[in-house]
Amino acid sequence: MVRTEQPSEAATQALSKPSGTKTQAAPSGLPDTGSALATLFIKEGYLTADQLVYARKVQAKLATPATLLHVLQELQFVTPDQVRQTLHTNHVSVRLGDLLVELELLRAADLEAALALQKSTQPKKKLGEILVEEHFIEARRLAEILAFQLGFIYVEPNFADLDHNLLAQGPRKSYAEHLFLPVARHQNQVVVAFADPLDTRARGVAERIFGKDQLVAIATKAAIQEALALLARGVNHPKIAVANDNTVVGMVNALFEAAVQEKASDIHIEPMKDRLRVRLRCDGILIPHKEFRKELAAPITGRIKVLAGADIAEKRRHQDGRILYEDPRRGCTIDMRVSFYITIHGEKIVLRLLNKQAQMLDLAEVGMAPKMLERFRNDALDTPTGVILITGPTGSGKTTTLYSCINTLNDVHTCIVTAEEPVEYVIDGILQCSINPKINVTFDDTLRHIMRQDPDVIVLGEIRDRLSAETAIQAALTGHKVLTTFHTEDSIGGLLRLLNMNIEAFLISSTVVCVVAQRLLRAVCLHCAEPYVPTPAELRRLGYSTTDLQEATAQMGRGCSLCRFTGYQGRIAAFELLVLDEMVKDAILARRTSHEIRRISLASSGLVTLLEDGLVKAARGLTSYQEVLHNLPRLTKPRPLRELRRLLGEA
Repeated sequence: MVRTEQPSEAATQALSKPSGTKTQAAPSGLPDTGSALATLFIKEGYLTADQLVYARKVQAKLATPATLLHVLQELQFVTPDQVRQTLHTNHVSVRLGDLLVELELLRAADLEAALALQKSTQPKKKLGEILVEEHFIEARRLAEILAFQLGFIYVEPNFADLDHNLLAQGPRKSYAEHLFLPVARHQNQVVVAFADPLDTRARGVAERIFGKDQLVAIATKAAIQEALALLARGVNHPKIAVANDNTVVGMVNALFEAAVQEKASDIHIEPMKDRLRVRLRCDGILIPHKEFRKELAAPITGRIKVLAGADIAEKRRHQDGRILYEDPRRGCTIDMRVSFYITIHGEKIVLRLLNKQAQMLDLAEVGMAPKMLERFRNDALDTPTGVILITGPTGSGKTTTLYSCINTLNDVHTCIVTAEEPVEYVIDGILQCSINPKINVTFDDTLRHIMRQDPDVIVLGEIRDRLSAETAIQAALTGHKVLTTFHTEDSIGGLLRLLNMNIEAFLISSTVVCVVAQRLLRAVCLHCAEPYVPTPAELRRLGYSTTDLQEATAQMGRGCSLCRFTGYQGRIAAFELLVLDEMVKDAILARRTSHEIRRISLASSGLVTLLEDGLVKAARGLTSYQEVLHNLPRLTKPRPLRELRRLLGEA
């Protein structure tokens, strides 16, 4: 049922101040609390001056910063219902960004970045528009929040459901210029959806067309513009409001090109209850890209299935496919692996982008510390035989490191044969085989034939089962060098997983030369980086004190247009190199626990853990402490920073 409650005059003015307007003083007779919301809570009788003083003291002592509103609610001085009632009935003399920060819907750093961008735009854009465009907050989320907090109605104007008689009452030019649409009639009132319901000019135009007796609603700008686009194309009947083939082809191609433009690794096309959401994974983080009407889910899915060679009639089972997309703008081919996954709302599609023309890194450029790199070259790559394992979860950069190793070993005197699914980098002089089960080129069959090719170096894309693990071990026993990847948490976990595959301990200790574990961390944007001091809570989680990081030069990105206001641009790798010495081999033969093997490795083989390598990089300002805490396993307490720098050759 449509809500009929009208927003108060105070709520209507609540956020209509220009973004440059200063916060006004407290209303006459009320104390100046420094917070517009706190002042109004006192006015409404929800909060006392003594409670506010106490909340301020608690806020000042918190190890992790929190807003005053959060503290007030945690202390149960005010309730969420009281917050909504206060916003609904009072004139809130606070800017949009400040209100979102107080409501904990936006970080203060993000607000500063958005305001800086607003100053640089010509013509000047509204703050809400910038927040949405730069992905500080989702358009849908912002609209729902404002509707809920200020008492407006939230609607999604689907063109097929609009009252076309109401649409005909006003000129399309006014709708497009002021971004509003009549949606429906409700109890003799016209429901009008505005992209900005606090825009007095738009409200005035709507009142001249539909009268003052109207229900004000909030809708996203994208939804209104999409409905207006259909109206402009002359689609006057709901049944005709279906995209044709050319439209769908253009939409899908635009998605692919946008993903390449944003340097995304994955495209997520997700059916929701009432819409189709598209997100791009950039630098390891999913970023909202676009939303489509629910009606477009079937044609978009069908188009991608055709390109991927999947069964377009099958909608009850999961499917896989592959797309080779010729990018006309860049003149390159984008190889995409496609997965169709059945959900309760339809088929979710994930496309993994594999750019075969991507620049391959030299081994010295992958990000290993000087001493770690030197040891990896001398004690692992230069050994004549043995297994080299590169481990980590999906998307941790294992393939990039693997190919850097291959490129280092590639010369005219060496025969290198690979078995990959699929081939992600094409290297001249390497015998690369792409697994294709559809034509019976299976992984198992390829492993049997690869030994007959007289290889010096064998590269297995991934150890996935006991057969591939045994093949790698047997190849090493017969005098070959084997490079492969593995999905494990850390270097010790790679050894233990081989044991759990029922590979004999003596075979592991005699063939595995080294294990490299790695993760990718977002790199601090150098264009907006500024010095950063970790909070007490972060220090406690890291296992350090303030004095332990005195020599650190940590940085944090403030956010700029070059990094999409995230504070990060690109990624760097953190490594853990375990070279098996006699002490570690004995521990494997004795089937010691992971804790014992790790302790022995730290003491005898010079192991530097993933966490420790990440901390050294964060202390140099290459990444942030938050990235280290969020992405790296904390299994042991890190050693002092000075000692780690000495072990890694960065002192």
